[in-house]
This record gives sequence, C-alpha cells and structure tokens, in this order.
Amino acid sequence: MKHYKLRIRGRVQGVWYRASTRQKAQELGLSGFVRNEADGSVYAEAEGEEAALQAFIRWCRQGPEQAQVVVVEVEEAALQGYTTFDIQR
Repeated sequence: MKHYKLRIRGRVQGVWYRASTRQKAQELGLSGFVRNEADGSVYAEAEGEEAALQAFIRWCRQGPEQAQVVVVEVEEAALQGYTTFDIQR
C-alpha cells in the first residue's frame, strides 16, 4: 500500500474532473479524496496498491474528455488509512 498526493493543473475545474476522478479511483479500488482548489487546480490524495495508483496517475494526466491537463505533480506521502474515495467541497 502506498499514498500519493496529486496536484492537477490546467483546465480541470468545471469539466467533471472531480466526479470522473472519484469514479476512476473507485474502479481501481483506491481510497482518498479529490477537491477543487482556489487557484484553479484540482488536488487529490489516493492510497492503494502501486499498480492501481500508477494507472490512476496515468488517467489523471488525461482526465475526462473536456479537461485540458497541463501538468500533474505527484508526491509520495504517509498512509492515512482512508476507506472510501470522496469528493470534498
């Protein structure tokens, strides 16, 4: 089990990025959360198996159809013990 923090920049708000991220995380069996940030980015934390996390990171670099992802910053961090993947407001 690993934990990653992701900051996604580009046109990622108002394009269903958070809902799509939660759906992808749930498909991959990951836990954590995703939220919009005041600077226009999207922030997510995800934990789970390394292979699933790598697939999640790859997906985040594309996002949903209407998104235009410029960069995804990824940082490994300590496990938090999340049990679900939620959208934070």
